[in-house]
Amino acid sequence: MTGGKAVVTTTTEREATVIRLQGEVDEDDTPLLARALGQAAQGGPPRTVVDLSGTPFVDSSVLHALLAAQRAHAARGRVLVLAGPLQTAVRRLLDVTGAAHAFRMADSLATAMTC
Repeated sequence: MTGGKAVVTTTTEREATVIRLQGEVDEDDTPLLARALGQAAQGGPPRTVVDLSGTPFVDSSVLHALLAAQRAHAARGRVLVLAGPLQTAVRRLLDVTGAAHAFRMADSLATAMTC
């Protein structure tokens, strides 16, 4: 693993839940991510920002968790935004799978707070 140990953290900043991914995030880390996304969809601020700028790699299990979270947020009238800048492998996964269009995306955490 070249991106280091995966870390998923959740904070509240301004009026958003911010979920940060650091390191290479794969199926072993997905339950923690899915739990954080589920809690954000259920309550707290109406906006959830997933900061992907610190991860060089995510696998399809992470994409599945993000897509499920997008559906859950939309069903509850909440906003989910993916924040970058996205590293090449993460952007490629979203583009190749056609999933990029399913998300609101921003080039930075600051932009994600208001887009």
